[in-house]
Amino acid sequence: MNDIKVIILCGSTKFIKEFRESEAMLTRKGFAVISPLLFEQDKSREISKEEATLFGRIHFKKIDISDEIFVIDVDGYIGESTKKEIAYAKRNNKNIKYYSNKETTG
Repeated sequence: MNDIKVIILCGSTKFIKEFRESEAMLTRKGFAVISPLLFEQDKSREISKEEATLFGRIHFKKIDISDEIFVIDVDGYIGESTKKEIAYAKRNNKNIKYYSNKETTG
């Protein structure tokens, strides 16, 4: 079981479709995939500042336990939060792959 890599998806939550497609594609390739919490797109529920801070801390912890991050960079878009996640992953020696280069994953 230790030979299964853990990959976390990072990117703008406006790309829900691409997150779901990537999750399925990577799972089919044999990876254990962690997705972020996608409350931001749920218009019926507001997120408090405290929750946003907590969710951010949780996401960085997920990066800690991952072997690799997979950045959902549709049309080259990488927002400020995702840039911070990439920098954090680099500082922690995580492999980084990009949606725009998904043929290289696996």
